[in-house]
Amino acid sequence: MTEDTPSAARARRGRAKPAEAPAEQHPSGDDRFAVIDKHLKRGRYAQDQLIETLHVAQDVFGYLDDGILIYVARALRLPPSMVYGVATFYQLFTFDPPGEHTCTVCTGTACFVKGADDIVAAVAAAYEVPAGETTEDGMLTLKTARCLGSCGLAPVVLLDGEVKGREGVEQVLTGLEEILVPEPVGAGAEGGES
Repeated sequence: MTEDTPSAARARRGRAKPAEAPAEQHPSGDDRFAVIDKHLKRGRYAQDQLIETLHVAQDVFGYLDDGILIYVARALRLPPSMVYGVATFYQLFTFDPPGEHTCTVCTGTACFVKGADDIVAAVAAAYEVPAGETTEDGMLTLKTARCLGSCGLAPVVLLDGEVKGREGVEQVLTGLEEILVPEPVGAGAEGGES
């Protein structure tokens, strides 16, 4: 004989519900928010997880826009002004979409002494992009960093995340040319077609 108490009925309903629930798309329509939600849930929506949550959001989206900041503020039940204040306080957070390629030049003491400013100036002039911004065509973002922690390799440059140590101006410009203007597919194999 089965037990038909209200608590037994609730238990049966409770067991059935998770099995029936298919994996749903995030209500926003953008599944990247699901990564943020997972992080928030793991941290139990604790307000002291704000900076870490902003890092996760930037890792997922590549930058933080107003919509993302408002989403995080609502999820953590914090005033949007506080979330914006924290995000703008730390230089690590960016509010503009990055270019397709990035060039980050370390400007820490060791790199500065070994010519980092010359590298920044040369890249800025060659690609008409000030440090901290992206070219008009969206191909290159030029960034500076206070220290990349590789002082023994000074000056250090990150080209699309790849560490390049002891780089000079010409080496960086050549490296950028290689990633920005790749050799056409089959150019070496066919050689005579125009």
